[in-house]
Amino acid sequence: MGGPLAGVRVVELAGIGPSPYACMLLADLGADVLRLERGDPDAAPEPSWDLLNRSRPSVAVNLKSDAGRALVLDLAQRAEVLIEGFRPGVAERLGLGPAEVLGRNARLVYGRMTGYGQTGPLASRAGHDINYIALSGALWPIGRAGQRPTPPLNLVGDFGGGALFLVVGVLAALNHARATGEGQVVDAAMLDGSASMMAMTHALLNVGVWVEERGVNLLDTGAPFYEVYETRDHRYVAVGAIEAKFYDALVTGLGLDVADLPAQMDRDQWPATKERFARIFATRTRDEWEATFEGIDACVTPVLSPREAVTHPHNVARGVFLEHPAQPAPAPRFSRTPAAITSAPLAAGSGTRDALAAWEIDAAHYARLRQAGAFA
Repeated sequence: MGGPLAGVRVVELAGIGPSPYACMLLADLGADVLRLERGDPDAAPEPSWDLLNRSRPSVAVNLKSDAGRALVLDLAQRAEVLIEGFRPGVAERLGLGPAEVLGRNARLVYGRMTGYGQTGPLASRAGHDINYIALSGALWPIGRAGQRPTPPLNLVGDFGGGALFLVVGVLAALNHARATGEGQVVDAAMLDGSASMMAMTHALLNVGVWVEERGVNLLDTGAPFYEVYETRDHRYVAVGAIEAKFYDALVTGLGLDVADLPAQMDRDQWPATKERFARIFATRTRDEWEATFEGIDACVTPVLSPREAVTHPHNVARGVFLEHPAQPAPAPRFSRTPAAITSAPLAAGSGTRDALAAWEIDAAHYARLRQAGAFA
């Protein structure tokens, strides 16, 4: 049985970062995604390193040729979704903007992924994850007291505020299109998405529970019970014992008596309590602390490296990761229509002939396209 999106056809105009990740998610969930990119239509289907391109074939298309653009419009007529991640205006200059595509297929969902959005003074400005989350207010609070903001890899902008919001928008618009026959444009911006993810922080700021100072609040390493501590072997444990019962279990596991400590929510005492916890955590190794808190609901876990995470017993039992090569398994999970990785990422262009055939581009049509220069 295919995944929950089996039967949904998606045209992907290849980009970098969030748009391929969004298309990977759709493909893992069963959508039939064609990744259109520069490549060799005669390339052997050899595995590629880029896991973001898994679960879908790569088709070599020359978007600068009339035949290549015509092929994209033809495929868009056969699809329900098109996704592009160019700068604003690029798709229009190629003749592949919403007007042209929706003019061919009024039911299509046209998903657009950018940093600053399709409109606004910065729409055409270059940037990366760090710039978008800086402008949304998401970067500023991340870091320790007295230190500069710490970029959270490219998880908050590219993948969280970008790809995931694009997928949500595309699926919502697809639901509408199937119900009404009306397609539309989904303008997903990493700026917008990362700003949305700050909703709870704004709520706490509004009522004075959060202060606009880095590293002194409940969830930003200000609290001794929500912190990362170094262990004797120079590794780390994560502590998230916010609720009183978990805090009590944490204190007991550390060999302390909660009655001998300041009140848990006494902010003035947080720095001193944190120093005390840090001295205790430094007396044992990470694995010893993991054993200490085994079976105890104190919200204490080892901080694993990406490679360690692959082999952790819980992750192995649940199948969180796959191996050879190591990579995250599809998520989330479905009881009736499980998602699956249907293929490894393959060399650019290596799926051109077979993938187009599956989309009703027969051999004669393929030959004409090739003669006309449609393929890179």
